[in-house]
Amino acid sequence: MKESMRAAVKDWRGTLKIWGLMTFGTVLVALGVYCFKFPNHFSTGGVSGLGVVLGGLFPGFTPGNIITVINILFLVLGFAVLKGGFGVKTVYCSLLFSLLLDVLERVWPLEAPLTDQPLLELFFAVLLPALGSGILFNIGASTGGTDIAALILKKYTAMDTGMALLCCDVLIAAGTFLVFDAATGLFSVLGLVLKSTLIDTVIESLNRKKSFTVITTKPQEVCDFITHTIKRGATVWQGKGAYTDADHWVILTALSRGQAVALRNYVKTVDPHAFFVISNSSEIFGKGFLRA
Repeated sequence: MKESMRAAVKDWRGTLKIWGLMTFGTVLVALGVYCFKFPNHFSTGGVSGLGVVLGGLFPGFTPGNIITVINILFLVLGFAVLKGGFGVKTVYCSLLFSLLLDVLERVWPLEAPLTDQPLLELFFAVLLPALGSGILFNIGASTGGTDIAALILKKYTAMDTGMALLCCDVLIAAGTFLVFDAATGLFSVLGLVLKSTLIDTVIESLNRKKSFTVITTKPQEVCDFITHTIKRGATVWQGKGAYTDADHWVILTALSRGQAVALRNYVKTVDPHAFFVISNSSEIFGKGFLRA
């Protein structure tokens, strides 16, 4: 009974954490788009970029209004074509994103950029949405829009969807040259380049773990510390020193950053002559890490 209650509490906490992260990530995207993209007319692709361009073409509509309409159309199309296969997370984030933009436009109307430094504004226009998108992508969510289009293309065509969406983003960013001016267009293209690299960096940073290899003469002590103190698994095999021909044991484990520091300090204490290699990895699959 107690075990089932603990499992239920753990599941509830995990679910609450996921929804909290989805909300936080979507808020970051909305703030970056509304506070920095909209007033500067930066278009770095995607639905928000399309909203900026179309907002310039049709002054009677705000970019937020256009994004809301596009997101709803994509959701309806996704339900019709994919039978809702894009997941409830995307529905929630997409609707929350549109709602936040609408609320911000009503509560805090921006008639001009926050500062007179366009490069500084571009930095935050890219950074905040990239951080938010990285958080969302890392838990299998997104703010909808072109991500749903990618799923549709993937289902019905043999097209490289990543390349297709990149081409669309480039065309949307290039549209700012025609709708606004050359400076805005150049800033938008620069923002698109920064965005594409920054999102990958954020995701890798969120998933970054330590691959830890220890060569030691005290395998039992090291393994006991790994399994009982920091609660991780390890693989052990026996080897010989190439120069000394002495017996050694090689221990391989994957750890978080904090666990790696704890193990490093312990190994130094229990076996000062141990040799160990610590390397960064953002793709560790298995129990306690990513699912293959």
